[in-house]
Amino acid sequence: MQSNKNALQKVSFYSAIISIIAAVACLVFLYLRVDDFGFENPISASLMAASFFFVSVGVVLMVIAKSNLPSFKINDK
Repeated sequence: MQSNKNALQKVSFYSAIISIIAAVACLVFLYLRVDDFGFENPISASLMAASFFFVSVGVVLMVIAKSNLPSFKINDK
């Protein structure tokens, strides 16, 4: 079965990958700076919230990209 993905699903797929990379970057930065900030600091809390947000967005966009959507084109016969 060949899947025909439209351009917006391809954009969604690449946006999901970028979002997951951003989440990993937030977690890496948090890991590197947790000794300086501590977990009670608002910077640490915002990094954790941003990583959760980016992972959530990445999952949703990946589901949109991988779904099998029907064609909504109107065929003129």
